[in-house]
Amino acid sequence: MNKMNHLALFDFSVGEPINPEAWDWYYKVVGDGRCPVVDTWWQTETGGICIAPRPAGNAAKIVPAMAMRPFFGIEPVLMDEQGRRLEGNKVTGSLCIAKPWPGMARTIYNDHERFVNTYFKPYPNHFFTGDGAYRSGEGYYQITGRLDDVINISGHRLGTAEIEGAVNQHRAVAESAAIGCAHEFKGEGSYVFIVLKEGIDIAEDTINKELKDIVSQKIAKYAAPDHIQIVKRLPKTRSGKIMRRVLRKIVENRIDELGDLTTLDDHTAVEEIVAGHETILEKEAKD
Repeated sequence: MNKMNHLALFDFSVGEPINPEAWDWYYKVVGDGRCPVVDTWWQTETGGICIAPRPAGNAAKIVPAMAMRPFFGIEPVLMDEQGRRLEGNKVTGSLCIAKPWPGMARTIYNDHERFVNTYFKPYPNHFFTGDGAYRSGEGYYQITGRLDDVINISGHRLGTAEIEGAVNQHRAVAESAAIGCAHEFKGEGSYVFIVLKEGIDIAEDTINKELKDIVSQKIAKYAAPDHIQIVKRLPKTRSGKIMRRVLRKIVENRIDELGDLTTLDDHTAVEEIVAGHETILEKEAKD
């Protein structure tokens, strides 16, 4: 740690939101409890950071695992499904950027029509990021995840990051991944994969009940996971991003359509998850 005494700030994550537990570990263990963690949001297409806790005043608040403040020249807005701007705070919507900025992408090579259709057609005169976000009571931005990772449960749209955030608050959970699944009555339900912390010994029925209770309390009863699968590890790329498309295909029982797995860091993770999923299906069939 002595070699890091000169550090005053940490840049931690971009893109997919991290969970508060990971933020807290990084702050306390790596940052020695003194270096502010700057968890930023941006995309390749934006050319640079768009939302971040810093720059701001030295004493300005930092909320763990929240991107928070618009960067210089960035005007984020939240849109509803009808293409209208959501005003005020405590609202969730599609994250767009209202005005041009220097680093933004100009086109897609040899396919400008696709560029326009992807980024500008969904919400005319706005740059559509493809991400969802929540604007807190204080006006800070929390990235809720990709909009294609939104689950429609009984008419309620929930970002998978919201479910994961609640699940990860359980004392035994190290990390999780929530995926939408077909449900006979609700249209969609949620299938949650969890990795337990090292050394934790807890009965499967116990943690299933406790996780459903936590999600019910933190979000709503309709959001409680329909299926929970304990796994040794989540399938991730070598850069550490969860391969959600792989989990989605497993949940949909489309094992033969997993696609390109060359970036997967550990192929045994997928094999173990497939086997565990089949066991759950067999158990549910008997019940």
